[in-house]
Amino acid sequence: MKEAEYKKLVKNLIYHDELYYEKADPVISDYEYDLLLRQAAEFERLHPGKIDPNSPTNRIADPLDAGFQKKAHRTPMLSLSNTYSPEEIQEFIDRVEKLLSKKEILFHVELKMDGIAVSVRYVRGRLVCALTRGNGEWGDDITSNLKTLRSLPLSLKGEEIPEDFEARGEVYLPIQRFEELNQEREEKGLPQWANPRNAAAGSLKLLDSREVRARKLKVLFYGVGQFAGFKNQHEVCLSLQKMGLPVAEKGHTALCRNLQEILDFADTIQNKRAHLPFEIDGIVIKVDALEEHQSLGMTGKSPRGSVAYKFTPEQEKSVIRAIILQLGRTGIVTPVAELEPTLLSGSTITRATLHNQEEIARKDIRVGDTVLIEKGGDVIPKVVSVVKSARPPCATPWSMPDTCPFCNAPLFDSVGEVAVRCMNEACPQVSLQRLIFYVSKQGMDIPFLGEKVVQRLFEAELFRSFPDLYRLSKESLQRLPQFQEKSIANLLCSIEKAKQPPLYRFILALGIKYVGKQTARALAKTAERIEDFYTMQKEDFLAIEGVGEKVADSLLTFFSQESNRAEIAELASLGVVPLPPHGSNEQTGLFAKKSFVLTGSLEGYTREEAREVIESHGGTVKSSVSKKVDYLLAGKDPGSKWEKARKQGVTILSEEEFHQLLKQKGKS
Repeated sequence: MKEAEYKKLVKNLIYHDELYYEKADPVISDYEYDLLLRQAAEFERLHPGKIDPNSPTNRIADPLDAGFQKKAHRTPMLSLSNTYSPEEIQEFIDRVEKLLSKKEILFHVELKMDGIAVSVRYVRGRLVCALTRGNGEWGDDITSNLKTLRSLPLSLKGEEIPEDFEARGEVYLPIQRFEELNQEREEKGLPQWANPRNAAAGSLKLLDSREVRARKLKVLFYGVGQFAGFKNQHEVCLSLQKMGLPVAEKGHTALCRNLQEILDFADTIQNKRAHLPFEIDGIVIKVDALEEHQSLGMTGKSPRGSVAYKFTPEQEKSVIRAIILQLGRTGIVTPVAELEPTLLSGSTITRATLHNQEEIARKDIRVGDTVLIEKGGDVIPKVVSVVKSARPPCATPWSMPDTCPFCNAPLFDSVGEVAVRCMNEACPQVSLQRLIFYVSKQGMDIPFLGEKVVQRLFEAELFRSFPDLYRLSKESLQRLPQFQEKSIANLLCSIEKAKQPPLYRFILALGIKYVGKQTARALAKTAERIEDFYTMQKEDFLAIEGVGEKVADSLLTFFSQESNRAEIAELASLGVVPLPPHGSNEQTGLFAKKSFVLTGSLEGYTREEAREVIESHGGTVKSSVSKKVDYLLAGKDPGSKWEKARKQGVTILSEEEFHQLLKQKGKS
């Protein structure tokens, strides 16, 4: 590598650091980044006199945020070096044995959480401070934000609590919660997060602790800032647990004496990975004896006594057939790659998001290209890179059109966003997407009205507004060749049955800008009728949990517009009467004052449907198992929650037993 190429590589790494740490919006995988970092490190090893002082190889990249007070770490928070192969793990073991001048070293291995590293300090058993990693020497004081995490105790328990104690851990966003929040962002017309780690990072940067609480982050602890009083790493984990701090569950840590035992543990975790409630990207290998670990010191930004073994993401090759534009109900235009069907991580991938014009240009993605694809954060399919050696001669660079492909109106760059929008309120595609969302499971949940059916009705000009849906008749539908007598009967029956939705579903279905499911639920708890919102002022909306300035302004604008009020009145005249929350059931329902946790795959319900059934009978649904939970509703492949519920004496219900309870209620 020439010096000019090295300088360009450093600049590229700094760019990716900014995307990853400051914007929480990476465009390459950790694996790709580490390969680039290794190239820079190799050049620096061969040319020590030419090292760029800004190179990310010798610094911890987490930035300090201007919105938070800075505090110094009493013990530096270091970043682990990474390995990707058994050979590299063996090299680590050999180095440790050589430096310690001994064989048969005991290693403590644990999950490598894909979250945000934090340091939490307790004085006389009470939480006094919480810091991010920051630059390793200084971190952001996020104490008020971390106090909103229900899994973090504000006071330690037990008889042997250190006077001044610092625990190190990882804040993460559970996968299920990540999917819920991404769905909410889609409903609000906001860009989706790439993975749970980025969502957690963005959450901790919020300056309003109330918003952080609504994200429902969690934390797991794995170490201490200072080793005083502890002899080894596995003892640290046991002590943390006794103090009431959440730690890895049984089976997620192990003591290993050699490479084979470490690889066996890694294989076990790989097999469990798909069933874990949180994201991991590998395992961590530590010298167990803390005195030995400390004596090994550090190199650059990493401790010599620890290393990460990162799982290589599964990738496959595919070919881009076309780049199409998707238009959401808020007007956001997103380029999407249509792919040759490709099996990846157990599912067939036919499309992958390309995010935006900048991402396409940076990777030089063209129609006809052979590309590597992977699931970003093992969740969302994405194009990793182009195999340029396989590029056809006719492939040309792609660029975003200047006008909307559906209405020819000009496209605009959104202020403060990378997104491009069609601002034409009369755009037929935006109107169609609003109608599709209105009848969807997230909205009014009307069966027999899938996207294709809505599109047929839209093209026939039978369904161009919400009220149009309730004017459909057997006669009007019989004029369409696609509709047979039975399908017409099913459709009209489902529309009629859906005329009394829960109030929160109706609010959500209206498509109010920035209002997602959680906000809709919170709004519904404050009103008996949708019309109650007409007289509310901005301060009234702001008083509702989870409603900030932007959402309050949007609500005020929506409910003050006469056209929206007229449409709601028209819906009411057609028999659409939303039902307020089941307040009485909270006291007298079948599951009154009972709490549930859901796990595994349910056959008869989606997660949201199961939640609604439980809540309609007065119960509540929680995200994690504890002794205070009454029931665990377990479907197929329940994972670790089942074992935790069994140990804590929580009643475990199969789906059949759940049905039986509901039937008994129906007979009473």
